[in-house]
Amino acid sequence: MKGFEEKLDQYAELAVKVGVNIQEGQTLVLNAPIDAVDFVRRTARKAYEAGAHNVHVEWNDDVLARMKYDEAPLETFKKFPEWKARGFEQLAEEGAAFMTIKSTDPDLLQGVDGEKISEANKASGQAMNTFRSYIQSDKVSWLVISAPSDAWAAKVFPDEPAEKQVEKLWEAIFEAVRINEADPVQAWKEHDELLQSKARELTDKGYKKLHYRAPGTDLTIELPDQHVWMGGGGPSKDGVHFVANMPTEEVFTAPQADGVHGTVTNTKPLNYGGNIIDDFQLTFENGSVVDFSAGQGEETLKNLLDTDNGARRLGEVALVPHSSPISQSGTLFYNTLYDENASNHIALGSAYATCVKGGADMTSEELKEAGLNISITHVDFMIGSENMDIDGVYEDGTSEPVFRNGEWA
Repeated sequence: MKGFEEKLDQYAELAVKVGVNIQEGQTLVLNAPIDAVDFVRRTARKAYEAGAHNVHVEWNDDVLARMKYDEAPLETFKKFPEWKARGFEQLAEEGAAFMTIKSTDPDLLQGVDGEKISEANKASGQAMNTFRSYIQSDKVSWLVISAPSDAWAAKVFPDEPAEKQVEKLWEAIFEAVRINEADPVQAWKEHDELLQSKARELTDKGYKKLHYRAPGTDLTIELPDQHVWMGGGGPSKDGVHFVANMPTEEVFTAPQADGVHGTVTNTKPLNYGGNIIDDFQLTFENGSVVDFSAGQGEETLKNLLDTDNGARRLGEVALVPHSSPISQSGTLFYNTLYDENASNHIALGSAYATCVKGGADMTSEELKEAGLNISITHVDFMIGSENMDIDGVYEDGTSEPVFRNGEWA
């Protein structure tokens, strides 16, 4: 049996060698919470051992973040430090790899003035837009993973004794990212190839539309003529193979920005920046949300939809079978990185340039002409269940099952 310390080291090694796949002489930029300082140190050591030239850490802290929202005036949130945005752009241009470790309290911003949150999201989205384009076109290698915090663990496992909650969440993370396998690196290589194989199969199908049916959902999503399905890892512009999300169980592509019609209902809560949105429904016409409602977090949902002109359109459609390991665990993580890999999901906002042929080298205008949505935000939410059927519709109008009862058909 592996001990906890061994698992932590293997997780750090997996993130460095398979996730961002750090190269000799490369800089690693780590966005990390102070709660994860021990894991960050382990990750930095693994990066240096793998040949990293420098490990730069951008620390964040939930307590300070909440303090700022409570105490700072509204004007504060309308600005984002340009020096920080330019710094990330420079690091990307110099070939750095980027790793984000997430552990945000799902209820961090509950009760905060919604206008402050909205202004902060808009300001950061606009300032970081160029850097985000590097990420969404895979010009750099990047990775999103998670590590527990006390507040997040308490939300996920409220019935566990307080002293056991973080341990329980660590074990759930280890299971989800295959650390409990005898050889996690090899397990990931095999999993990566399986996802890529499924993505190639879907790309070859060349569907014109996907039609979703489930309780509360009747949605048609058109796909661009030159769309490409993605899954698992892929190459950066320098040819370095990396895996952007750990865990990942999805294959995904970009919808036609003006080709979404019908109604969709969420099946899992959405943690949007420290506020929960749940029991919500969106109605689309010609690609745009024309009506919405939410049982919880309706103001937060409205602020999300009003981020910019592209926030009411879809930028991603992703397929995940209900039998995925994270779904079968029965754990609701209140963290999109995990919950989206338990369920079919779609995303409001920007599309990934790599989801259309030649997209990585296209300008924003060219991506628009290819049918992709442009926005300063990208927010995934879960719509899948064991009751979901999906049909793939060809150009000639014929169709075939893609999903039945939440599983690949």
